[in-house]
Amino acid sequence: MISFENVAYSYGGGELLSDMTLRLAPGSFHFLTGPSGAGKSTFLKLCYAELLPTAGHVSLFDREVRSLGRDDVAHMRRRVGVVHQDCQFLDHLPLAANVTLPLTVSQREIDGGDLGDLLAWVGLKHLADALPPSLSGGERQRAALARAIITDPEVILADEPTGNLDWEMSLRLLTLLVELNRMGKTIVVATHDLNLIRQAKAQIAARVLRISNRRLQLAGADL
Repeated sequence: MISFENVAYSYGGGELLSDMTLRLAPGSFHFLTGPSGAGKSTFLKLCYAELLPTAGHVSLFDREVRSLGRDDVAHMRRRVGVVHQDCQFLDHLPLAANVTLPLTVSQREIDGGDLGDLLAWVGLKHLADALPPSLSGGERQRAALARAIITDPEVILADEPTGNLDWEMSLRLLTLLVELNRMGKTIVVATHDLNLIRQAKAQIAARVLRISNRRLQLAGADL
C-alpha cells in the first residue's frame, strides 16, 4: 500500500531522514514516535507525496511517486486522509461545510444522510451549523478527523492528533481511530504520548516505529 525503499530526505543541506525501508500493509495500525525535530511530520508528508524523497523510492498504491503527474497525485490523495496537528478550518463556514470541503473541491456529490451519520459518529452532529472559532480543541480534532475520512480513504495519517487534548478527549479520539482500523483502514499516528500507545496496544495489534538518529527503528516491547 505504502512502501519505502532506502528512502532519505535532506533539508537545508543536511539529511533529516536516512535509509528508511518499510511497508505499510493494508489494514495495519502504526504509531510513529521520536523526539521533536526527528522528522515525524516529514515522514508523514512522504507518505502522501507532499514531499518527494531526495534518495530512494516511495511507492503509493503500487506506483512510484516520481512517476505520478499532478492529476495522478490529486487522485491518489483522495485515498489518503490526513489529520494535521494544527487543524485549519475556514472560519466563516459552518462545521458541516468545512467537513465536506474535500468533496466540494473534487466536485463530488454530498449525501446529507451520510454527512449526518459521520458527524454523529464523531459526536458533532449537534454542532453542524457551528462556526470553527466556537469549537473546543477536542471538537476541532474530531472535526478534522471527519473531514479526513469524508472521502472514504484507505489510509489515515494523523500528526500528533492528541497533542493539545486532555486524556479523556485523547481516548475518545483514539477510540475513533481504532474503530476505523477495525473497518479495514490503514492508520499511522505520529505521537509523543506513550500512554496513548499502551492504551491502543491493549485493544489492537499496533506496530510502534521510532525515528532515531535519522533512521526508522521498530520500537521494543517496553512500550
